[in-house]
Amino acid sequence: MKQEEKTKITYEKILNAAIKEFGTNSYENASLNTICSENHIAKGLLYHNFKNKDDLYLQCVKICFHALVEYLHNVPFSEENITDSFKNLIQQRQLFFEQNPYYGNIFFYASLLPPAHLQNELLQIRHEFDEFCVVHYSKLVKSIKLKNGITEETAVQYFILFQEMFNGYFQKKLQEHGNFHSVIQHHEMNLSQMFDIILYGIASETEAL
Repeated sequence: MKQEEKTKITYEKILNAAIKEFGTNSYENASLNTICSENHIAKGLLYHNFKNKDDLYLQCVKICFHALVEYLHNVPFSEENITDSFKNLIQQRQLFFEQNPYYGNIFFYASLLPPAHLQNELLQIRHEFDEFCVVHYSKLVKSIKLKNGITEETAVQYFILFQEMFNGYFQKKLQEHGNFHSVIQHHEMNLSQMFDIILYGIASETEAL
């Protein structure tokens, strides 16, 4: 086996082990020692491939967000029935997390309990996901008759604002109660309802959603 192949295998082995560790624990509780000991990885090899814990964590988050966006890009989206297609995207997102629980935990930890010193890097990583959301918010508001005085641009901003407020509410819940899986389950159960509320708030009374 060529050295390049060995290096690639080692790199992927470390990443897979790290995704499991960061997908099980928060950034603070995840341990490089656990990654190495449970997967028979020499610590020297880990540091040869990644600068430190931050570098390894950010690579895992990047993989998670990219995989989610790629998955959602492949979800059929009907321009003839955008509202139902948008709601289907939400359901497919939840299905993705059910099928990929480590990615789901990494996503929610990074979104709701991000390490304070890595917030700028995490914002850059999630840019692809945020742009995907904005594109589909725009498609949605273009498909409905808006209330007087609400422009398409304003409606999209409402979606973004409510999304941030929604996440902020659950972020506070996590800080108060600390039961991560219970809070996240509640978050996902209420996500579709939250978007329904926004839709009825921006749509004209004569618009049938």
